[in-house]
Amino acid sequence: MQNITLSAPAHLIEAAREQARMSNSTLNAEFRTWLAQFTERSGRGERAMALMNEFASLDVRDGRKFTREEMNERH
Repeated sequence: MQNITLSAPAHLIEAAREQARMSNSTLNAEFRTWLAQFTERSGRGERAMALMNEFASLDVRDGRKFTREEMNERH
């Protein structure tokens, strides 16, 4: 595991430590959880964009345009 140094206002650090204590956790553990979720969100966005690009390359319309009713149809 690698150490990093972060800077934040003292009152926010103390409030975060208190919040972590109330959850029977530590600020360090909460930050690791946040970091994992943050990086996962980034990867999900990239995967979603790749999937959208893949769908865009498919010709699912058989060469025709959708009608307004078809585009607004709810399933």
